[in-house]
Amino acid sequence: MIGAGPGAADLITVRGARLLAQADVVLYDALVTAEMLELCPQALLISVGKRSGQRSALQDEINQQIISQAQTHRLVVRLKGGDPMLFGRADEEIRALEAAGISYEIVPGITTALAAAASVRQPLTKRGIARSVALFTSSTAPGEAADTRIPECDTLVQYMGGREAMLTAHRMLDAGHPETHPVVVVENCSRADEVITHMTLQDLAQGLHTSSGPVLVMMGEAMRQRRL
Repeated sequence: MIGAGPGAADLITVRGARLLAQADVVLYDALVTAEMLELCPQALLISVGKRSGQRSALQDEINQQIISQAQTHRLVVRLKGGDPMLFGRADEEIRALEAAGISYEIVPGITTALAAAASVRQPLTKRGIARSVALFTSSTAPGEAADTRIPECDTLVQYMGGREAMLTAHRMLDAGHPETHPVVVVENCSRADEVITHMTLQDLAQGLHTSSGPVLVMMGEAMRQRRL
């Protein structure tokens, strides 16, 4: 299981790239770029993409595909966007591999929150301003109630933003956060079509105008733009 990082092919780890170049089979997510897949031209490529709001493979089906390929090939890679251990459904796949008696290795990747902070040149922590960071998502599994809790941290980073981030903004305003609370939205982080938007909590409450790319929303005083 390898973390592909936020998108750009040169942000994958050296270990991850080396294993991709040796892989017989690569099962990859929807957020993995075509550029990344060029690192494994010798491999059989299998798309098992999971995107919110779109038809995708069921997790049980993905688990079975991984097991089936691992039983018939020497080196099988499950390639996930970002880091597989953060909002990557890794637990289900790890449990399936262990139940099937299949050995595995996990190679971490750069999670999008860190890549986005680097892109906007705004540290998630700042001395005297932000000492804690929460990475969270409001997305839930099908059939589960929406999670409306907001972490109590200096800097909030919401994965899989979009409409969920707008609802978060409304809840934060209702809880007393100022309308001018700084927000940075990063779409398609680290890719050629990356878009960075600086706004306020009040702006976010009005909704986001984004394309179909992955969206990350960072909120907190650490995101306030520096005065030159």
